[in-house]
Formats: sequence, structure tokens, C-alpha cells
Amino acid sequence: MIEARHLRVLRAVAATGSFSAAGRELGCTQPAVSQQMKALENSVGTPLLVRSGRAMRLTQAGEALVRHAAGILSGLTAAEEEVAAIAGLRAGRVRLVSFPSGSSTLVPTALAALRAAHPGTRVSLEEAEPPDSVRLLRDGDCDVALAFRYEAAAATGEWADLVVRPLLSDRLVALVPERHPLARTGSSGSVAIGELAREPWIAGCPRCRGRLVEVCESAGFTPRIDFATDDYPAVVGLVGAGLGVAVLPQLAVESVRPRGARVLTLEPAVRREIVALTLPDLARVPAVAATLDELARVAHKK
Repeated sequence: MIEARHLRVLRAVAATGSFSAAGRELGCTQPAVSQQMKALENSVGTPLLVRSGRAMRLTQAGEALVRHAAGILSGLTAAEEEVAAIAGLRAGRVRLVSFPSGSSTLVPTALAALRAAHPGTRVSLEEAEPPDSVRLLRDGDCDVALAFRYEAAAATGEWADLVVRPLLSDRLVALVPERHPLARTGSSGSVAIGELAREPWIAGCPRCRGRLVEVCESAGFTPRIDFATDDYPAVVGLVGAGLGVAVLPQLAVESVRPRGARVLTLEPAVRREIVALTLPDLARVPAVAATLDELARVAHKK
């Protein structure tokens, strides 16, 4: 019989490449890891790992078992949580992954409301941009992923295997230095992307950067990107210092005080869809469902 604890150890060995590194990640000793791997190999009746130099390499059987491990472990988690809820244990655990601007705007209020309503529910938070956050969900390393996609990607079916909870539509806005001629249109003014064609640009996260290039090229020019950073305050700071212009999601601007920069409505409108994702099995877990509900409630107020 294959035990869940053995699968977790196998995944750690596959990810780290050695028994000692897996032990450090799992908080146990190297001999304990070796012992559990021997027990798992005895259970399945075939070798799962071979030593290659100083590292461990998966056999074909090991690769197959690791490939199925994420679904098995997430299914077990869903079963344990649902059984606990049915038995009346008002407790739960939710591992949430969010992109930075979501972490600073939607997540705090949602988690505060969740704690008030369900004090026994524990929520952990890590940050990752999609598609990394979506990969963590599929690999069984989180329970809910706060993610986004741009309008053009909505029809690709990239999340067809997941439960998708729409939260809000986040419009992109333009940032220009306060002394820029276009800043005189005022905070309620708008700017066409083509009016910024000759400007130096500050680009954001890789996915946003790719979308920026697509939008600019659709307007007939390629942006000259002088600076690129994943840090939204740094983008705003560079714009405020007069070093260029930028396009950021409105949600990102809400999380940063744009000193020295003016925010303008971008025309034509470009939007990204903010969603909460989970696996079908996990969607039935009460703590996960409550987290999705609170995120949707906060987003509705935006």
C-alpha cells in the first residue's frame, strides 16, 4: 500500500535531487528519508530512484509516481478537510498564493473577515505571479491561487481543469511624470497609448511587460523600455523621478502612493481579469469555499 507520507518524501527527493536536501526541506534526517524511500519501493515492488553521481535520479516508475502524486495528495487533503467538517470540527487550513498587488489590496480585508467569521481556520500566504501560482496549485502546493489573465487569453482554455471564481475586471492605467505635458489633462483625463510612442518606458512584471509590448505594437510602435522591474513602487518611483512613463493595472496603483506621478485613463481600454482558482476537489472543502467567498465579497466592493 502506498502511503501519503512516502509520496511527499518522494516529491521532495525529486525536487531537491538528494536525500539530505529533501530531509532539510521536510525537517527530518537523511536516514529517515532513505528509510521511507526503501519502504515505498518495497510497496510498489520496483526501484524508484537511482544514484547518478552525487544526485538521485528518478526511474521511469519514479517519474510516473511523482506525476500522479500531486493529484493523490490534493485529493487526500480534500477528503481529510471534508470529513473533518462533516464530523463537526470547525477548523481548516488554506494555503493561499497571490500576486503582489492582490496581496496588498484584496487579500488583507478578505483574510480579516475570514478570521472573524471562522477563527479556527488558518490561512498561510505566499506570493507568486501567474503562471507560477497556477503551477503551484496544480502541483498540490497551495489550495487557492489568486491570479489574473488579460482579455485576449480568456478564450484559450488554460484553466479548463480548474474551478474559476471571477473577482473583478482590472483596467490598465497610464502613469506619467507630474511635469509631463500630458499630466495637464488632470487625474480624470485620458491618454491614447499612441501618444506615448516616443517616450522612454518603465515596464512591470514579465507578464505585464509582454502585454505592454502587445498593446503598443497594436498601436503601431514598439516601446523603448529603459527600465524593467517587478516592484510596483519602483515603477512608480521611476516615473515620479521623470525617467519615463508606464502602464500599470489599477489594482497595482491602489497599493502604491504615486508620488510625483499622474495617473491617466488609458485608451483604448485594456483590462485583466482577476480570479481566484482552486482544484475541483478542493472547492468542496469548507475552509477553501469560505476563502473564495470572502475574496469575492471584497472584490465586489472595488
